[in-house]
Amino acid sequence: MEKFIENLPPMDLMRSEKMTLVQLIIPAESSHRAVSYLGELGLLQFRDLNADKSPFQRTFANQVKRCAEMSRKLRFIKDQISKANLLSSVRPVMQPDIELEELEIQLAEHEHELIEMNSNSEKLRQSYNELLEFKIVLQKAGEFLVSSGSHAVSERELDENVYSNNDYVEASSLIEQEMRPGRSDQSGLRFISGIICKSKALRFERMLFRATRGNMLFNHAPADEDIVDPVSREMVEKTVFVVFFSGEQARTKILKICEAFGANCYPVPEDITKQRQITREVSLRLADLETTLDAGIRHRNKALTSIGMHLVKWMNMVRREKAVYDTLNMLNFDVTKKCLVGEGWCPIFAKSQIQAALQRATFDSSSQVGVIFHTMDAVESPPTYFRTNKFTNAFQEIVDAYGVAGYQEANPAVYTVITFPFLFAVMFGDWGHGICLLLGALVLLARESKLSTQKLGSFMEMLFGGRYVLLLMSLFSIYCGLIYNEFFSVPYHIFGGSAYKCRDTTCKDAYTVGLVKYQDAYPFGVDPSWRGSRSELPFLNSLKMKMSILLGVVQMNLGIILSYFNARFFSSSLDIRYQFVPQVIFLNSLFGYLSLLIIIKWCTGSQADLYHVMIYMFLSPTDNLGENQLFWGQRPLQIILLLLALIAVPWMLFPKPFILKRLHTERFQGRAYGILGTSEMDLDVEPDSARQHHEEFNFSEVFVHQMIHSIEFVLGAVSNTASYLRLWALSLAHSELSTVFYEKVLLLAWGYDNIVIRLVGLAVFAFATAFILLMMETLSAFLHALRLHWVEFQNKFYHGDGYKFRPFSFASLTEDED
Repeated sequence: MEKFIENLPPMDLMRSEKMTLVQLIIPAESSHRAVSYLGELGLLQFRDLNADKSPFQRTFANQVKRCAEMSRKLRFIKDQISKANLLSSVRPVMQPDIELEELEIQLAEHEHELIEMNSNSEKLRQSYNELLEFKIVLQKAGEFLVSSGSHAVSERELDENVYSNNDYVEASSLIEQEMRPGRSDQSGLRFISGIICKSKALRFERMLFRATRGNMLFNHAPADEDIVDPVSREMVEKTVFVVFFSGEQARTKILKICEAFGANCYPVPEDITKQRQITREVSLRLADLETTLDAGIRHRNKALTSIGMHLVKWMNMVRREKAVYDTLNMLNFDVTKKCLVGEGWCPIFAKSQIQAALQRATFDSSSQVGVIFHTMDAVESPPTYFRTNKFTNAFQEIVDAYGVAGYQEANPAVYTVITFPFLFAVMFGDWGHGICLLLGALVLLARESKLSTQKLGSFMEMLFGGRYVLLLMSLFSIYCGLIYNEFFSVPYHIFGGSAYKCRDTTCKDAYTVGLVKYQDAYPFGVDPSWRGSRSELPFLNSLKMKMSILLGVVQMNLGIILSYFNARFFSSSLDIRYQFVPQVIFLNSLFGYLSLLIIIKWCTGSQADLYHVMIYMFLSPTDNLGENQLFWGQRPLQIILLLLALIAVPWMLFPKPFILKRLHTERFQGRAYGILGTSEMDLDVEPDSARQHHEEFNFSEVFVHQMIHSIEFVLGAVSNTASYLRLWALSLAHSELSTVFYEKVLLLAWGYDNIVIRLVGLAVFAFATAFILLMMETLSAFLHALRLHWVEFQNKFYHGDGYKFRPFSFASLTEDED
């Protein structure tokens, strides 16, 4: 048997890749190029030899700062391109390679140029907005002044402009002339005109009314044009206002309120002729400014477009350079300060590729001394690395979400590829719903090349990443749906006629009168005649419940068998003798025997009550079984199995801690040096042994841990088997929900001779199918299948206490790392 197992071909995913700890001694002149080539290869995980140093104390801290500053400038440029609604070129134009120092100078020039252009554009936009507001105020306030011609005196100038911008004062010589004349009579009626945001107008009016105690007249009208906010670049609705008042104190209050609300006040002459002249002059200035603004925007867009052609390449270059210097900071200088010393993990198969890359780096950098590459002995556990492809990667991620496998530990993902979608399908079995899931999976697969290059949302990214999981779940759902004979809960005679027919030719309702079997059983799946019969639910419940127990016992046994392969791989004979063997005996003495009874009952058609058999197997094992006896010798077999189960519990609990204690004592008394290697390996693989502290052996701690482990297995054998009944429960719930939506929605609506009611019923049925059965039920079945794998299956053998192999690779760099 052992020879047969040894001759089995190795599985790629069963064990993680063999890793080795290597040391690199790299000459300083070729260090940058060597690390760059290793980043392109992506098969070496560097160890941080400067973990005790802060980022600012490391050798290449200045280079990292420079790269970070360049990344900031590139993000600024990218932000400017996106604000200008320009697209940066995904395929950059061919250009000669640029050095990092030259790129740094170019980026500084581009940033300075863009900041200057933005500043000029903001100033021009501010002046343009002021003139536009002034023009609107002149038009609207002129209408108010014409309508209030009875006012004798009007305000002809303002001592201060709340906006307080000198650029505006230079806008027109006529404005200056209008602001020169002396004051009119202080006791007369005066006015202030201006413009304010529409959202503030109501509060502004109330504040003016309260401040002047109602001694004012407030007129306002909406502006005909929206004005661009120079800061947020959004269109803002504004309102023109004219406040008539009397007295210097009222004027001071009103100006302060205008300043507080951010209202811009503009002088408006009462003379209509002067108003028209100023309006014409302002319009001319507006036209000039608009031309200047357009020319500035065109120039800025042209500059951004030229930069955008190289932006992607530059960002990748800076990202890579920063990653290289971050990695170099993990290396140590030797005492001569001429070489860098680094350590890292790499797969054994990659050693030749790494050496070739280092030789190429030495040659390309014209270094006189080559890179020294040699393996080292490691004390700590190596990282875990599985070579996955786009199909197996999603299943490996499902396992890793629970915990990364320890180094060379058996990988559950090998079996999860099949068992996970199958257990999902047992709960989701309906080949109509399975076809819907299949179509969704095929759409994702058809657009795989396109979607893989796009930035997707979190939900869509998760769905796309699990496209092959979805494909297998849909295929197994179709298979289980054919076994259950359910197509949107409707059975079909796909594989021939039913094995049952009406009791006699006169009966019209076979579901109430009863059916008799007249030919061989339905060839595949559930006979469609069970649908709607009085015994449908008892039959399907019995079938699915027993099937759930069988599947659960098989999967739990698979987990225990994998624990044997783990123990055998790590040469832990203790685990085989005192963990694997009693666990197999205990589980199969009880639930393996229950599975055997289920199969015998199915094959013989017996009416024995299995509940009664299992309960009285414990309560009164010596009693006669009577009509519940399924085969000869059942009672003595039950007694033997019960005794084996009782023996297995102390077998799991007591021997292992005492043997570990004896091995430890013998090792340090010098009497067992011959088996030192074996016993040490045995101790290393035991989670309950002193793995890190070989010289300290706490027997009570080991014993308590073993007791917890044993009790957990004994109780878990019962609770885990019961947990697999969720396969039956969710399958029943899915089937009944489908039946309710079909009969109480679709058929009920179809019974009316009204096209509107039929369409409404069809719409409700489609909505319920899509959102409840295809989304919520899919998620529910997925989570329950996840639980069965993580808890019921993996806790039999899987520790999941490893850590992932994360090599230094340019391919894994993302934009988030800028």
